[in-house]
Amino acid sequence: MTINIQSVHFTADGKLLDFAKEKVTKLTTYYDGVISSDIILKLDKSNTSENKIAEIKMLCKGHEFFAKKQCATFEEATDLVCEALKTQLKKHKEKLLQI
Repeated sequence: MTINIQSVHFTADGKLLDFAKEKVTKLTTYYDGVISSDIILKLDKSNTSENKIAEIKMLCKGHEFFAKKQCATFEEATDLVCEALKTQLKKHKEKLLQI
């Protein structure tokens, strides 16, 4: 699986990049058909403290999954996005098993 990470409006440090890669790599335990993942970390220009956005688009065999969350920290947003994708992957796998 290839993982591409983009940081928009800021420069991400190594710890954040490693954290995001680790979280996304763990998702392959729920569905092994993942081909690639695009992670986009953005700083929103709003004045609120919850201005960090994490988006992940996963390309799988014959399907694409997407989730986006906005939180106070990139780690929290990445956690929530990965939980949403985990749910999507599990549902997709259940559908495939029913066919």
